[in-house]
Amino acid sequence: MLAGKIVELEALSLEHGPELSAIGLEPSLWEVGVERVTTAEEMNAYIARAIADAKTRAFAVRHRATGRLAGATRYMNMELAHRRLEIGSTWYGLEYQRTGVNTECKYLLLTHAFEEMGLHRVELKTDRRNVRSQDAMRRIGAKEEGTLRRHMITWSGHVRDTVYFSVIREEWPEVKAHLERLMAR
Repeated sequence: MLAGKIVELEALSLEHGPELSAIGLEPSLWEVGVERVTTAEEMNAYIARAIADAKTRAFAVRHRATGRLAGATRYMNMELAHRRLEIGSTWYGLEYQRTGVNTECKYLLLTHAFEEMGLHRVELKTDRRNVRSQDAMRRIGAKEEGTLRRHMITWSGHVRDTVYFSVIREEWPEVKAHLERLMAR
């Protein structure tokens, strides 16, 4: 478990299904995602796929003040031989957006990746249409690297362009200090 002042990240399990369904079936959460979750059964399948993926370490995000789940996130596309991974498949219930939850989650995940796992690179990516997500990645200090055109097919059949961001080991001290300033506000 990774714990901060606002959130705790606990290993995702099927037991989280009902609580994640309670906040995660909002259609707007899945508009521009690769996957879409619209029912409790689809949420359970989404969780099961995350748990089964050998290159993924998935987390449920618990809001400490309320004790309720705020959303989910993952380490994914883990290539530990190359000392890199991606933070992705992150979503939060509407009431937890723009509350500091994401900033602290990214802080916890990046700190663990660079300081405990000894990684060289952490990637983040999003649909070009998801300007809000791009802004959030820039806000935490990730650097935009470029766009992979016609990269993935989403649940709706849209062929998305994917914007890549990263934080590398040499940038981590500055990004960490920036995140700490944001969390102190």
